[in-house]
Amino acid sequence: MTKLSMPKIDRKLLSIKETVVKNLKKIVKSENVLDHEDQTRPFETDALTAYKQKPLVAVFPENTEQVSKILSYCNGERIKVVPRGAGTGLSGGALPLADSILLCLGKFNKILEIDYKNRCVTAQPGVTNLSITQAVEEKGFYYAPDPSSQIACSIGGNVAENSGGVHSLKYGTTTNNLLGVEVVFMDGTITKLGGKTYDSEGYDLLGLITGSEGLLCVITEVTVKILKKPQSVKAALIGFPTIEDGGNCVSDIIASGIIPAGMEMMDKALIHATDNFVKAGYPRDAEAMLIVELDGTDTEVTELIERVNEIAKKNNSSSIKISKNDKQRLKFWAGRKAAFPACGDMAPDYYCMDGTIPRGKLAQVLKEIGRLSKKYNLPVANAFHAGDGNLHPLIMYDANDKKALEKTEKFGADILKYCVKVGGVLTGEHGVGVEKRELMCEMFNNNDVQQQIKIKKALDISSLLNPGKVYPILRKCAEEGRVHVHRGKTKFSDIPRF
Repeated sequence: MTKLSMPKIDRKLLSIKETVVKNLKKIVKSENVLDHEDQTRPFETDALTAYKQKPLVAVFPENTEQVSKILSYCNGERIKVVPRGAGTGLSGGALPLADSILLCLGKFNKILEIDYKNRCVTAQPGVTNLSITQAVEEKGFYYAPDPSSQIACSIGGNVAENSGGVHSLKYGTTTNNLLGVEVVFMDGTITKLGGKTYDSEGYDLLGLITGSEGLLCVITEVTVKILKKPQSVKAALIGFPTIEDGGNCVSDIIASGIIPAGMEMMDKALIHATDNFVKAGYPRDAEAMLIVELDGTDTEVTELIERVNEIAKKNNSSSIKISKNDKQRLKFWAGRKAAFPACGDMAPDYYCMDGTIPRGKLAQVLKEIGRLSKKYNLPVANAFHAGDGNLHPLIMYDANDKKALEKTEKFGADILKYCVKVGGVLTGEHGVGVEKRELMCEMFNNNDVQQQIKIKKALDISSLLNPGKVYPILRKCAEEGRVHVHRGKTKFSDIPRF
C-alpha cells in the first residue's frame, strides 16, 4: 500500500483533533461523532474499493440546521469536509481524506411528503432510490431512474452523481426527474432551489447542483417527480451471433423512431455469469444479448414489439423471447441488475468502468475493448445502457497481484480515452471522483478546467468541500492538449491503496 504523505495541515489537524471532536459534540449528539480508528474504518472507502483512507472524524447530523452549523464551523476553521451518502459510488467520490471531517447523511432517511396531486415526492437525501417507488407503487406510481444499486444507493447521492439506470433511455437520468432540492453551502447558508413546479425563474442552479459530486454543497432535501405506471409493459430478450450485430440493432431501433423504456446489452461472458447467478433464461449460445423493454398502451406495445422483432431479424438475431407476464419480465431484468455481483464467479475482483459514446459507434468501441483485453491480457465482461451509449465494461483482475491494479487502471483509462476519441465522454453516471480526475485533460484544456474551478470557488472560496475530487491535481491540461505527469508521480499516488 502506498504511504500517504501528510501535509502540514494534516499534522496540525491531528494535533487539534480533540478540539474538533469537542466542538462537533456541541452541535450533534456525542454518539453521532465517531473518531476512534475502529469506528471510522467502515467509512475508509466506497464501492470503488481500490483505495482507502480513514477520515479524521465521521459525524452524523440529524437535521439541516446541524449540517449548517457543522459547515459553518469547518469553514471558519478551514477544515475539509467530505459528504457521504450510502457509500455505493463507483468513482471514489465519497473517499475520505485523512485531514477531513466525513459528513455522513445516513440519518436523513425519511420520506417527508408524497404529493399525488402534483405527482412528486419530497425525501431526505439518505432515503434509498428504491424506497421512493415502494412508497408510491400501491397507488400505481413509480420513480423512473433505477440504478443497479437502487436497493442501497441514496437519492441524495443520485443527485450528486446524476445517476441513471436501465430506464434512463426514455425517462431520463436524475436531472430529468428532479424538481427541487434544499442545500447547504460551505459557509453554512441554507438555500432551496426549485420546488414542485417544473420551471423556476433565474439561473438553472438546480442543473448546476445535479452531478456536482459534492463539490458545491451538501444536499439535505430532494423533491422528485413520480410517474404513473403504464398500461402495458413487455420485454424482449434477443440473442445475436456477434457483438457487432447487437450493436447495429441498437442503432437501427433508435433510428427507426422507437424509444424503448429500457435497452440493455450484455456480451457472452456476462450472459453466462448472470444466467448462472439468477437463472433468467438467457440465450447462452449468443455472443451478445439485448433486453428491449417497451411500455405504453396494449396496442402500442404490441405494435412496437413486432417492429423490434423485424429490426432484430434484419440484424441476424439468433433468438427472441417475449415476456409473457410481469413476473417473467422482471426475471429478464433480474440478471441485468445482478451483473456486477455475478462477476464474482469470474475473478476475485473486477473494475467497473463508465463511459458514454454516440450510439452509432457502439460496435466500433466494443471491437476496440476486445483488442485492449488481449493487449493487457485481462478478461472483460461488457454491460451497456445500450440505448443511450453508456458503457460499463467490467475488467477482471486479482487484487492480490501487486501489479494487477495498475495494469487494470491503464486498461480502463485506454477505454475511456477511446470513448472520448470517438466523440463520447468520460462518464455517464458514476461521476469523475478520483477515478477519472487525471483523465479530465482528455476532454478539457486548461482554460476549460479553470472555468469550472472558478464556479466551485464562487460557492466554496477555500475549496474545503470534497477537495481532491474531479479536477486533476497530478497533471496539467495544456492548451495544445498535451498532458504530463507532475514530477513523475503515478496515478492517484496521493491516495493509499489496499
